[in-house]
Amino acid sequence: MDYELLKLIWWLLIGVLLIGFAIADGFDFGVLSLLRWVGRTDNERRVVLNTVGPHWDGNQVWFITAGGAIFAAWPVVYAVAFSGLYWALLLVLFALFFRPVGFEYRSKIESARWRNNWDWVLTTASLVPSLVFGVAFGNLLLGVPFHFDEQLLPFYEGTFWQLLTPFALLCGLVSVTLLMSHGGIYLQLRTEGAMQARARTAVMWLSLLCAVLFVLAGIWVAFLPGLSITAIPPHHLASTPLDKTVAIGNGGWLANYRLFPLLQAVPVVAVVMLLATWLLARVNRPGVGFVTSSLAIAAVIFTAAGSLFPFVLPSSSNINHSLTLWDVTSSEKTLTIMFGVAVIFVPIVLSYTAWGYWKMRGRVTQQHIEENPYSTY
Repeated sequence: MDYELLKLIWWLLIGVLLIGFAIADGFDFGVLSLLRWVGRTDNERRVVLNTVGPHWDGNQVWFITAGGAIFAAWPVVYAVAFSGLYWALLLVLFALFFRPVGFEYRSKIESARWRNNWDWVLTTASLVPSLVFGVAFGNLLLGVPFHFDEQLLPFYEGTFWQLLTPFALLCGLVSVTLLMSHGGIYLQLRTEGAMQARARTAVMWLSLLCAVLFVLAGIWVAFLPGLSITAIPPHHLASTPLDKTVAIGNGGWLANYRLFPLLQAVPVVAVVMLLATWLLARVNRPGVGFVTSSLAIAAVIFTAAGSLFPFVLPSSSNINHSLTLWDVTSSEKTLTIMFGVAVIFVPIVLSYTAWGYWKMRGRVTQQHIEENPYSTY
C-alpha cells in the first residue's frame, strides 16, 4: 500500500471507531439519561441498570481505542486537541469516572436517599459526555483557535466557555437527543410493561426532535464559512501543517457535497433512519428500530466527516495551520504496522463483543430483580 492510501484508510478506520463508540456506548449514555424517566421505582431503575450492566464497561473500550488510534495515527491532532481542549476533555473524563462508581455503589446501601442521589449522578454523568461530544463536532465546523510556531509547537488561544457558542450547543442537542433516542429504543427492546411503554414514548419524541435539530444544524452549516485547500504537497509525501495554503468562503463546508453528489445521500439517510426509528418504536418493533437508530448515528457522524474532509481539526486563528488527514499522520511504516494489527484484532474484538450480547440477550424483568436482590445492580 502506498502512503496516500494508508492515510485514507486510517481516516476511515478512526471514523469507524468513533461510530462504534457512538453506537455501543451511545445506548449506555441514552439508557442512563432516561433512567429517572423510564424507572419510577427503585426496582424499575434496577431493571434499567441491568439492561446495560453486562456491557457498559466493555463498550467504553471503543472510546479508549479511538483515543489510542488518534494518538498513534494522528499525533499532531492528539497533541493539539488534548492540550487546547483540555478542560472539555477533563469534564468528559470526570463524568466517565462517576459511571463505574455509580454502578458499583448505588445498591450498596438500602436507603432511598442514597440510591436516589446515585441515580442523579449516573444520569448527569451520561448527559454531560453526550452534550460535550456534540459541542466538539460543532466547534470543528466553526474552527478551533490554535496556531503553530516555526518549530510546530501548538498554541491554543481560546477558553472553555468560548466553545459554548449557539451553533455548537445546537450540535450538542443533536447529540443528546440522538443518543437518548438510541438508548430508548434499546430499553424498549430489553424491558416490558409500563417501562417499555415509557421508553416507546421517549423514543417517539426524541427521534422526531433529533431529526428537526439535525436539519436545522444542516441549514446553519450552509451559511458558515468553510475551508478549502488551494495548495498542498503531493499526498504520497510526508508534510507538515505549515506546508499548505487554505482558502475560506461562505458555504465552503458544502463543497464536498457539490463535488461528490452521492455524498448528498448521507444526511438524507440520517433523517430517514430517524423517522424510521420513530415509526418502528410506534409499531413496537424495537429490534429493527435499534438497527435504524444505529444507522442514523453512523449517518450523522459521516455527514459531519464528509463536510470536513480532508480537514480533521480546522483552525480559526490561522486557517493555513488547519490540520488535515494529509499532513498530520504518522510515518508510512507506523501506519502499515497499525493496519496489520487492526486487520488481526478488530475481527476478534467484534466477535467476542457479539458473543457477549448474544449470551445476555432477552428482556430484564422486575421479577428477575426481585428474585436476585444480591446478584444484580
